[in-house]
Amino acid sequence: MMHGLVIGYNMLLVGPPGCGKTLLAARLPGLLPEATEREALEAAAIASVSGRGLDPARWRERAFRSPHHTASAVALVGGGAEPRPGEISLAHHGVLFLDELPEWDRRALEVLREPLESGVVTVSRAARSAEFPASFQLVAAMNPCPCGWAGDASGRCRCGIETVRRYRARISGPLLDRIDLHVDVPRLPSSDLRPDAPAGEPSATVRARVGRARALQHERAGKSNARLEQAELQASCGLAEADHALLERAVDSLQLSARSHHRIVRVARTIADLADSPRILTAHLAEAIGYRRGDPTAAAHDRH
Repeated sequence: MMHGLVIGYNMLLVGPPGCGKTLLAARLPGLLPEATEREALEAAAIASVSGRGLDPARWRERAFRSPHHTASAVALVGGGAEPRPGEISLAHHGVLFLDELPEWDRRALEVLREPLESGVVTVSRAARSAEFPASFQLVAAMNPCPCGWAGDASGRCRCGIETVRRYRARISGPLLDRIDLHVDVPRLPSSDLRPDAPAGEPSATVRARVGRARALQHERAGKSNARLEQAELQASCGLAEADHALLERAVDSLQLSARSHHRIVRVARTIADLADSPRILTAHLAEAIGYRRGDPTAAAHDRH
């Protein structure tokens, strides 16, 4: 089911070096539906303002931006004497991939919080200010600890618990709260790397499944589940009474925010759509809760 959860949700991939986090992120745009004509025009306008020009061969192809972790806050949000769009606007209607998330300057990461909620960014300078669209999907990746091997079966990690916690603390709670899916990416067993190992599910199959789920969501609410406003949740994402109680217990146990509560319901609705279920079932809700552990390195702590 995880393969289908690419319809607009922010994602954090946590795993050891070389496990395929960057490769997975780079394949994500190929699973997304083509941009609509309106979305393509908006992306083209941003590219034109930025001075980067357009590639007609990639019309309606969703952007994939992958800035280096040394990039500044200005590079991310935009700026300059004559304000120009930054990476988050160049990723409009596409994917912004931030690798090595704890290595980013914290001030640069904090500027993402407002655009992740509003879908726009305002760049203010003494002479003028400009507002740029920035409705992007954030995909981030990180190691579970400074050496990268916390929780690995090899036992090679020697990072202490406090070292791991300081590493994780480089990412603020409010930013983590805006990430819908916290996903463990384990190291593949060597047998899976053999040339004759069974092939995985083709991207075309996953993309078709994503397209069907997205079409269902637009038919039901006129937008993807990830874009549903709080007032629209009850109409599209109703829960049984027992599932309301399950969600409340999870929110209290994991000490999640009201924002996380609503995001879990949206994800559960998407899981149900991918399963062709007209209702959110307990299994769908439980899976969605499993993607919101709160601390992305919690599993590594438990196994350390």
